Amino acid sequence: MQERLAKTPPPDLLTEPAISHLPPAVQKYLRCTGAIGKPVIRNFRAVFDGEMKMSEKAGWIKIHAVQYNFYDQPGRYFHITSKIAGLPFTGLHIYENAHATMQIKLAGLITVADARGPDMDKGETVTVLNDMCFMAPSTLINPGISWETRGYTRVRAKYLNDGIGVSADLEFNENGELVNFVSEDRSRSLDGKTYEQLPWSTPIGDYREVEGRIIPHYGEAVWHYPDREFLYARFRLKEIKYNVSTSAPLR
Repeated sequence: MQERLAKTPPPDLLTEPAISHLPPAVQKYLRCTGAIGKPVIRNFRAVFDGEMKMSEKAGWIKIHAVQYNFYDQPGRYFHITSKIAGLPFTGLHIYENAHATMQIKLAGLITVADARGPDMDKGETVTVLNDMCFMAPSTLINPGISWETRGYTRVRAKYLNDGIGVSADLEFNENGELVNFVSEDRSRSLDGKTYEQLPWSTPIGDYREVEGRIIPHYGEAVWHYPDREFLYARFRLKEIKYNVSTSAPLR
C-alpha cells in the first residue's frame, strides 16, 4: 500500500478544456462538485460507518470501513469490520490489475467467503466506476470511459479497464448533482462460488464540502430482483483525503 502511495504521480489541475468532450450533464456535475481548478484525483483514502444485511431476512449489523483507491493504475482496497452474534468479522475486497478478490473471516479464523474469478472481476470493475463517479469525479475524464447521452439528466458511461468492459446509467437532479448509478454488470454471491447477475443501484445524497470539493456523504446499495428490491447496505462518509502520500491503519 505505502509503495503505491509513494509512487502516485503528482496531479495536474482539472481545466475546462479537459472536460469539453464530456456530455453536458457530466460537465455540469464536475462544475457543481468544485472539481474545476482542483488537482485531478490520483488516489483517496475514505472512512465509512454504516449498516449491512447479510440476507433479506437478516437484521441490520453495524459496520466500519476503510478504503483506498488508486487511479494511475486502477486499484481498490476496501476493508470492513463488524460483529455477528458478538463475534468479530472482517471483510477485505481487493481490486488490482483488473482482478478482484473478496475474503470474509469470522473471529479472524473461519473463512466465510473467498471469492474470485471473472464474475468478481467484472463486478468490482463496476464498483471502481461507481467510486469514480461519486467520490472522485475528476477521474471521469479517463479515456477508458465512453459516453452516451440519454436525456437532459441521464447519461450512460461505458468503462473499459484492461479488457473488462462495464456500463452504468448515471442520473442527475436539476442542480447537477449525481443522485443514482444503475448497472446490470454486477452479480450477487452469498458464498463466493455461485453468482446471480442482477441490476444494482446506489442512490446517494447529502452533498457536503470536503477540501473544497462537494461530494455525497450518504449512499445506499440495492439489488433489483424482477419482483422486489433488496436494500442491503447504507454508508455514511466520515472522512476522505485526496492525493495522499502515506497510509494510515485500516481502522
